[in-house]
Amino acid sequence: MAAPWTYLPNDPTSIAPDRALYARIAADAAARPPDETAVVPIRSGYAWEVPAGSTCRVVTIAGPQVVDFNCWNLHNPRERFWAARTRQLESTHLTVGHRLWSVLPYLRPMATVIEETIRYGVDADGGRCHDLLGSRCDPYVTKLLTGETFNFNCHSNLTRAVLPWHLNESDVHDVLNIFQVTGLDTDGRYFMKASPARQGDYFEFFAEIDLLCAVSTCPGGDLSVPLWGPEAGDPLPTCRPIGIEVRRTPKTLLRGWTPPEPSDYAGFFGLERPVWGEEG
Repeated sequence: MAAPWTYLPNDPTSIAPDRALYARIAADAAARPPDETAVVPIRSGYAWEVPAGSTCRVVTIAGPQVVDFNCWNLHNPRERFWAARTRQLESTHLTVGHRLWSVLPYLRPMATVIEETIRYGVDADGGRCHDLLGSRCDPYVTKLLTGETFNFNCHSNLTRAVLPWHLNESDVHDVLNIFQVTGLDTDGRYFMKASPARQGDYFEFFAEIDLLCAVSTCPGGDLSVPLWGPEAGDPLPTCRPIGIEVRRTPKTLLRGWTPPEPSDYAGFFGLERPVWGEEG
């Protein structure tokens, strides 16, 4: 019996990455020191720029820590990461070879995952790593579930991080939860597990266009302590900083690569375009 239909291209190569190219770029990045680095403290946010053609690595420099990730077109923040369409075109959880797609009307790869050292696979409960099923924790859901005010949720951290780029809360969007294991139970309810990351693990992507990126070091730390519900505890001891590393790729390795263009759909959704001077 054939599998149910899904989002598949007529030509499989039309959206697939050039794996050999990205493997060469990943190998080169692994052999060179970063051009730029940053350390993001616990329960905080950080934003930075990644030029097209560069690689960026998110590193667990002190042990397991969940990281919430957003990105935008540096020159046009209306173009931003689209988690839902990425789930449909790629997977609910990202690994090497998967791409991060942008919102309409652009719909193009913003970044391609070129390496991640966890390679978790699928566990006995159906859990996978680097999650797109869920979203960021936020002060509104914390207030709803606990009645308490807390200002260091991932939504809050991301909002503060992007303020210098003249963005605000409405620009923060559904995230990629890096180093986070999640899945759906038999009742279809979302579950989270403790992060399997170890000190030195990393998640690395290639910037297909000039990006503004932002992360939050989740206040839940490595998620080994529940944040809500009757078994909730204080996860502060499980919170750790993370590292950011950006590397420029040598031009010789970028031969044959060009930044992807936005969708060439003509727009107007079937509506007629009025032409100045026409009658009737």
